[in-house]
Formats: sequence, structure tokens, C-alpha cells
Amino acid sequence: MPVSTGISNCELSVISETFRNSINMPSDTETIAAIATPIGQAGIGIIRISGPLSAEIAKKVFLPKKPVKSLETHRLYLGHLKDPSSGVIIDEVLLSFMKAPYSYTRENIIEINSHSGYFLLSRILQVLLDQGARLAKPGEFTLRAFLNGRIDLTQAEAVIDLINSKSDRGLTLASRQIQGSFRKNIDVLCQKIVDILAHVEVAIDFPEEETDILSGEETINKINIEIIKPIETLIAAHDSKKIWVDGINTVIIGRVNAGKSSLFNRLLDEERAIVAPLPGTTRDIVESTITINGVPIRLMDTAGFRKVKSEVERIGIHLTEQKLSEADFLLVVIDQSRHLNQDDFNIIEQSQGKKTLIVINKIDLPPRISKDTKNKLFSGLPAVNISALTGKGVEDLREAIVGCILGSDTDMTPSDVFPNLRHRESLIESSHSFENAARSIKEEAPMEITAMELKSGLDALGEIIGETTNEDVLHSIFSQFCLGK
Repeated sequence: MPVSTGISNCELSVISETFRNSINMPSDTETIAAIATPIGQAGIGIIRISGPLSAEIAKKVFLPKKPVKSLETHRLYLGHLKDPSSGVIIDEVLLSFMKAPYSYTRENIIEINSHSGYFLLSRILQVLLDQGARLAKPGEFTLRAFLNGRIDLTQAEAVIDLINSKSDRGLTLASRQIQGSFRKNIDVLCQKIVDILAHVEVAIDFPEEETDILSGEETINKINIEIIKPIETLIAAHDSKKIWVDGINTVIIGRVNAGKSSLFNRLLDEERAIVAPLPGTTRDIVESTITINGVPIRLMDTAGFRKVKSEVERIGIHLTEQKLSEADFLLVVIDQSRHLNQDDFNIIEQSQGKKTLIVINKIDLPPRISKDTKNKLFSGLPAVNISALTGKGVEDLREAIVGCILGSDTDMTPSDVFPNLRHRESLIESSHSFENAARSIKEEAPMEITAMELKSGLDALGEIIGETTNEDVLHSIFSQFCLGK
């Protein structure tokens, strides 16, 4: 039963045209251009052009130092960039030409390396637009790479992760996904499903034949062991992406003047948050990203909980409650130099159900909380004693933070892939379909139902790599890119 799990030219054409129509995107016969590096004062800026007019536009605007009959692919040329309308030289540049299909988009690409600066790069870009290119949409270069079959959807998404990664391990995982590690996992699963589906369809078409038809028990075992179990492993790997690429949303909470801002500054090793003895100093959310033992953490200092009359403080506490609900990890700061009050009890109650570390602060001051009270109140929760003022215990706190976040499993996932939320939802959907298929076999339902469930699961996996993905999903993914990517 010949089956292909790749994207055919026909399917690719349909996806490409349908998606373009859905967002009013012009045809890929147009040539696009954009600044590919952040605009600012720097040594080098890069402008990228992709499309059929790339080489023609380059000939109009580029004056090589040495005469060139035609641009050779994958070579750098030194010369000057000019404005053809006035003949004015704009900058000395390096120009490279990448001939289709051996380029990022599988189209002809020109890249111009100039000096950087907002007005310089903008001027060069405008010259290119005047010569027939149009401004690229966000992510349109990578979109063309996807539509032209150079990369699948998981590889396109990994480009975003590579750019946004907040740890070395996140970079490694994103790099592997760009190389196709996730796609390979999905392809293996798809092929196994197709093999099972082939046997099921033979049983449907030739019910009297027994040759090469798996028994019901064998089919159920294959579905459970070869399909559902690997999918469950991939679903579990979603947490790795959250940690290594996105970073952990860590919220510091506590009553007023518990030392939250002091702790925030201590972990950052800089004075970012205002520290003052007056209650209610922190009224807005102060955020910063730090790395502790390779783990990226998005740290947030929040307003202290207490009864307030000021509208400004009330807004600050509302923001704290919002961040609390979105947090992946909580640092609950307790001031051990003061007796506990109802605000402390409420905070601990609100932290139930989340990963939480109790930070008992101000150990440089005489304690007002007994050991029995601590043991009773913080029972089952990890706790660390520190002084944010002196720094005592802060290294223990750092180790405890990493331990709480990673738990006992600090290794990368066995498959070295990290599904994002979209992938996870599709994996769960496919797993449900395969569970239904196995159940239908066990209950001796018509084989057509089993085939239908297997095909549904296969479609759900196809959504991950872009074979069966709808236009809204594609638009959502590529709108996250910058203009030059």
C-alpha cells in the first residue's frame, strides 16, 4: 500500500495558494525585501531580498569593485551601493547571491551587508523598494521556505525558538528541531500508523482472506506500544520547552515589607526594584530574566498583599493576583522577624496547587515565628532560610530554586525534542483517536470505525508538520516573526 507522509507538490501548491488567499498575500512571483538585522548603531546591517527580480535589482543598485559579467551563486562581492535614480553612492557594501533552489527560501536571494544605522538601512531598503521589490511581511521569508518545501512547520517554529531561547540547552534543542529531529519522530509514527492502517483496510476489502492480516490483539498491542506510548513521551516533553526555551515564570509574592524587592535585587545582583521601609513601595510588576545553573527564569517582583485604600495600590495588588494565576513557580517570602498574620495565611493558601518554595527572610533579625509554627504551616513545602539584606543563604536558595523547577529529572527528554503548546494539543488529539481505534478493535466494532480513527489520528499528526494545518494556524505562527525573517 504505497503511502507518502511528505508534502506532495500538488498539496504544497494548494496549501500555498489557499494560505495566500486567506490573508490577502500576493503571489510568490513578487520579490520581497526587508532589513534582517535589528536597526541601531552597529558595525554591520543586512538587507535581504528574495524572489525572481532579486538578481535584476542587484544589478541596478550594485557597483562591484571589479567588473562582473554575472553574479555567481554563493560568493561575496565587494562594491558600492547606489541609488539608480540619482546615481548617488550610498555605502560600500558586501553583496552575496544565492541562486534558487539553494537558498533559505528556495528562491533567488540577494543579501547586502552594509554599515548599520537607522537612516542608512532605511535608505537602502527604500532604494530596493523603488526598483520593484515590496516590503516583506513578518516571517514571510520563513513562510516561503515552508511553502516551497524547504522546511516543515516544526522547523519554522524552531526558528522562533532559536531566536527567543533563554538558555544554552534551549539553543541546543531548537537547533536540533531546525535540523528536523521532531519531524523525524513524527514521520516514524506516521509510517507505523500507515502500516497498521494498511492491514486494517486489507481486512475491510478482503474479509475472507487471512494472509498478512494481524489479529485483533496484535493490532491493539502495536497501537498501544508503537504509537500511543511514544506519543505520550512526546507530550511529556512539552515541559522541557517551557523550561529551556521560554523560561519559567517565577513570581515573588508576600505581604508588604517581607523583603520581596530586596530578594529580587539580590538574585539579580543589581538594584532594579525600589527598596524602602514604607509599605506599598512596589505598585507595579518589575520583571527581569536571570539564569541559575543554566535554567532561565523570568523573575517578577510584585506588590505586597495587604488591605489598601489607595486605588493605585489596589491596582498593584490586582496585577499581583493576575501574575500569581499565570505563574509556573512561586517564591513565597515570609518575614520571620514579624508574627504571621492573615495576609501570610492567605498567600500560602493561594499558592496551593503550584510549584512553591517558601523563602524565610530576615534571618539576620530575631525570630518571631516558632519552629513548631513553621513546621505546621509549611508542612510539605520546601523552605529556605535567607537574609536578602546580607546575602546569607542566597546560594542555598539558588540551588533550591533549580531543584524545585527541575525536580529529580534534570536530563533532556529521551527524544531530544520539545513540542510547543500547539504540538501538544495535536499530539493529545491524535492519542485520543488511537485509543479509540484500539477500543473499537477490542469491542469488535466494524473495521471501518477503526480505520476512521486511525486516519483521524494521522491527520492530527499531519497538523504538527504542516501537512493538514489550517490557514488560521499558519497565520498565527508566522505573524510571530520579525520582518526580516
